[in-house]
Amino acid sequence: MPKKVIAFGEVMIRLMVPGYELLTQANTLKYSFSGTGVNVASAMTKLGHEGYLVTKLPDNPLGDAAVSFLQRLGIGREFISKGGQYIGMYFLENGFGQRASRVTYTNRLESSFNTAEDTDYDMDLIAEHADIIHFCGITLAMTDQVREKMKVLAKRVKEKGGVVCFDCNYRPSLWNGGYAQAKPHYEEMLSLADIVMMNEKDAMFVLGMKTDKTSKEEQLRELIPKVAKSFDIQTIAGTHRAVNSNNTHSLRGYIYKNDTFLFSRNKTFSVYDRIGAGDAYTSGILHGELVGFPEVKTVEFAAAAGMLACTIVGDTPMSTETEILSAMAGTIEDIKR
Repeated sequence: MPKKVIAFGEVMIRLMVPGYELLTQANTLKYSFSGTGVNVASAMTKLGHEGYLVTKLPDNPLGDAAVSFLQRLGIGREFISKGGQYIGMYFLENGFGQRASRVTYTNRLESSFNTAEDTDYDMDLIAEHADIIHFCGITLAMTDQVREKMKVLAKRVKEKGGVVCFDCNYRPSLWNGGYAQAKPHYEEMLSLADIVMMNEKDAMFVLGMKTDKTSKEEQLRELIPKVAKSFDIQTIAGTHRAVNSNNTHSLRGYIYKNDTFLFSRNKTFSVYDRIGAGDAYTSGILHGELVGFPEVKTVEFAAAAGMLACTIVGDTPMSTETEILSAMAGTIEDIKR
């Protein structure tokens, strides 16, 4: 039976520079709608679950266009509120070779989502419906009012027996006070979470944990079990990603559960559109947990989902379970007829 996966988050307009041009070079932009919550809710619908988004959109043509976009993705609109005039947006410049991709946010704090009132969301109804609810650190970085809504909703879902997923997703440009400002809010969300997406950098920088280890894997193996124990988290997962000199990327996923680490095989692949791969990985972990995959299959499935997301234009993962399982098997197919 399909599970109900609900994501709490902002819908944003993504304005992408064509190809690999810089903003200073381009004179056209391609727009779509995006956001971590959008990506996770959509990905879970593609994997056979029911995906919903808790958000607020402006009551104008921009909001109408966003709703139309979400409906095409199969996202339920039951928990979408309308009101206000503004929607957040960001500009994307695609990286190439040694030049990293770059995201530039505009002022998001006046958007309908970030100025929403408590009365815009029926917290009890949402909690009644949620088998899993997903939150992310990008949303946590917004305002005190948004942070409070996240914490209240997480508590309500847990009271109703649902599972809380929190993706750390720390973005330096969104926290004026840096790690010191973010830490107490992260600690509170981690204490409410059952499934957490993070790696050793989050433990070291956001939580301020210390380690003498030098390699990423050694740091991960030392710090993640401490995080799980400190905050009573049942599952922690994440990735290590590298950009190679030939413009390919390498990705290796991990999952920590029942006091045990499991790692995916290291995947190296060409990248068409980098944004959204982390949300695809998260969705793969959630799917594996929901359908009862063995942990070794879950982490391989999530890594393959992240890889496939890099082959699709736009932020939103579009791969089905069958397509991801095929990628896990290493199948590169010719034209399907």
